[in-house]
Amino acid sequence: MGLSGLALVGFLLVHLLGNLNLFFPGGTHFNAYAEKLHSFGPLLTLSEFGLAAVFLIHAFYAVRVTLSNKSARPVKYAVSQSKGEPSHSSLISRNMIITGLVVFGFLLLHIWQFRFGPGVEAGYVSQVDGKDVRDLYRLVDEVFHQPLFVGIYVAVMLFLGMHLRHGFWSAFQSLGAMSKPLSKPIYTLGAILGVVVALGFLMIPVWFYFDLGARFS
Repeated sequence: MGLSGLALVGFLLVHLLGNLNLFFPGGTHFNAYAEKLHSFGPLLTLSEFGLAAVFLIHAFYAVRVTLSNKSARPVKYAVSQSKGEPSHSSLISRNMIITGLVVFGFLLLHIWQFRFGPGVEAGYVSQVDGKDVRDLYRLVDEVFHQPLFVGIYVAVMLFLGMHLRHGFWSAFQSLGAMSKPLSKPIYTLGAILGVVVALGFLMIPVWFYFDLGARFS
């Protein structure tokens, strides 16, 4: 679970960097980026299957660990406290399965909207280097001008940030790569990572909904 979690953190960072192209006005940069990914063809498909496998492995072990913990201790502790110092037991750490399920549900929505959403055949066409490509930027703009989806995306990104905050530290602990001097710095790094990823992603729907690109151009 730790290894798959760290792999997913790496994907999130790469995905966030690619999505920064959305902040360029007009959509040319983002559509060119999306088309570059699409041009990898079978390699892209293979990477998507690999990513799905990593995600399912992470989810499987998360559920297994949760069920194992409940089976070992069916009655909750009166006070939740991690063994040793410093303690990182918190509301977030005790509800990782909940934040994970929220992110999983969101992922299905995200794939449905953008990976399998309307494309060139539906009139979502843009020009990149004189070639007709899918205007994914237009789709993003349309989705994020709907208050319902903006609210969902912002809320889920907050859940994602909370999940990363504890999960990053927990991954190193699970892998046996944690020592007492490193515990606090890694936990702090996890908190920073959670904030950066959450803010980075949630700023995208906010940016489009309030047309901040037009205001700052």
